[in-house]
Amino acid sequence: MADLEKSLDDAGLTNSSVREYVLHWAQFLDAERIEVVSAVDDARLLRESLDAGEIDPAGEGLYYSRSYSKDTARSEERTIVATSRPQDEGVYNNWKHTDEIRPVVEGHMKGAMAGKTMYVIPYLMSPPGSPLERFAAGVEITDNRTVCLHMIRMARVGIDLINDLDEPDMFVRAVHVTGDLPTLGQGTPEDKRYFVTVADERTILHFGSSYGGNALLGKIAHGLRQAAYDGWASGEFLGEQFMLLGVTDKETGEKHHICGGFPSASGKTNLAMTLAPDALGERYHVEFYGDDIAWLWVGEDGHLYGMNPENGVFGVAKDTNERTNPTALDAVAEDTHALFTNVAYNEKTHEVWWEGRTPAPPADLDGWRDWKGELVAERGADEADAPWAHPNSRFTTTLANVPNVAADFEKPEGVRIDAIIFGGRTRDREPLVRAITDLAEGVYDGLTLGAEATAAAEGVEGKLRYDPMSMRPFMSYPEGAYAAHWLKIVGAATHQPLFAHVNWFQRDPEDGHFRWPGYRENLRALLWIIARTKGEVTGRQTPVGILPLEEELDLTGLDISREDLDTILTVDVDRWREEMRFREDHLNQFHDLPEEIWAAHRRVAAALEQEASVTA
Repeated sequence: MADLEKSLDDAGLTNSSVREYVLHWAQFLDAERIEVVSAVDDARLLRESLDAGEIDPAGEGLYYSRSYSKDTARSEERTIVATSRPQDEGVYNNWKHTDEIRPVVEGHMKGAMAGKTMYVIPYLMSPPGSPLERFAAGVEITDNRTVCLHMIRMARVGIDLINDLDEPDMFVRAVHVTGDLPTLGQGTPEDKRYFVTVADERTILHFGSSYGGNALLGKIAHGLRQAAYDGWASGEFLGEQFMLLGVTDKETGEKHHICGGFPSASGKTNLAMTLAPDALGERYHVEFYGDDIAWLWVGEDGHLYGMNPENGVFGVAKDTNERTNPTALDAVAEDTHALFTNVAYNEKTHEVWWEGRTPAPPADLDGWRDWKGELVAERGADEADAPWAHPNSRFTTTLANVPNVAADFEKPEGVRIDAIIFGGRTRDREPLVRAITDLAEGVYDGLTLGAEATAAAEGVEGKLRYDPMSMRPFMSYPEGAYAAHWLKIVGAATHQPLFAHVNWFQRDPEDGHFRWPGYRENLRALLWIIARTKGEVTGRQTPVGILPLEEELDLTGLDISREDLDTILTVDVDRWREEMRFREDHLNQFHDLPEEIWAAHRRVAAALEQEASVTA
């Protein structure tokens, strides 16, 4: 014990509450030694990880890691929110009572670091000095050196960040134990993995993974689940799975900020990292703040403010290329010290590749191994078409590496939010963009956000999988209270943001082509949203919101057919009427949903029925 305490002294860790927490877990886990990690240790940790074979070089100043083949993504069914309050159970938060689940996960953890180094990662999920800094401090314990490397890229890491907390005991206690991965029974009735956020104790206990959000506890477990609960319990803020960007009009100097939620595979990262299309690049500049998490609160001036609590990007590699997201490729270029995980890797040339990176995989198979570590050249005929990279393969890089990162991305007071947008992958019913000026209807729209399911996933192709505010996998308290909290926080703003819904994915039913070109052209819809916040456009009222008039969209240099443009600027009333029945069923799952939300649902449904009768 004396040696463990001395290591904390040598590291300069003076916060007595943190020391007590670290020493308790060092004893419980039977750690042989303790190492406190700061961002300045990155180069040394990289060298040690390379020497130990935990990572491989992937070019100049780039690195590659491969996770266990059954440990490649979040596992929602093993992810639990625990509290001591039964009333905290919701539809999606997979709630358990703390007394039930904590002994189980701690039972798996006990003694699990015997003979190992216990790494201590003090971190902050906000810029120092933020109004929400008291909710941002955390200390992750892990037995995995690669986790330290990822956390250094994804959070602000350093002893100084937690030594002088205004409230020394106000930090998230985050414990991660990898476990013996091949013996954990992933996906079987004997599955030993548990990813638990004990929300009312601000404690995170994750056992049985070394991958992504299962192991980088500052990211999803703290930055989303715990933050969402903290924001609700304190009544001070919203913690959401939102991207955040800024758009500057270079002619006027005006800058506006938009944040928003998009379910998986609905274009959130590509939008967050977008650039202006060539035809509009002389006038508009787009800046990146974050692609995954935003914390929102009302400032003293009555405006809604937002920030990205993360310090990096943990992006999906698949389909990232020069057309879809050139910004991301620049952010993982040589000497960025980016980490790639579960992509294909050439052990001879140290190159990486993933599906969608280029139209075809490398022709010369020499040295290429797939995400499982198997040589591509030795595949049998039955494996010839199998992916080289895992579909959830990732890259990790710091915000500072993103070429168009906002100059003020570390501004402690955040930025003003002018609009909140939602968007899901939908082949029909959703127009290109629709604005919503009523707070309750905006929150209602977010609660009924959905993206198309595949036939394999849901059994009904084209039916939406509802994902409230894109928070379905990250909810930490009941949905009715969640809706009420949204109404309270945003409703407190004297300068209300505009709500809007976007959809880049309408398809022609005949040949399947996308009616809207997407990617950088999506800025045109955002510009209309900004113009609407300024009162410069009126649009036309429909039962589901305000749609742009054609002349209000800047279509300069855009190649789009008349039929496609007309379709994405109209509302299919019959399709929407059908959708409203599913929405009602979805909302009926939730207990104590505010009456304002039900009233919004009834208003939209009534407007659709009236429109249908007029058309008939």
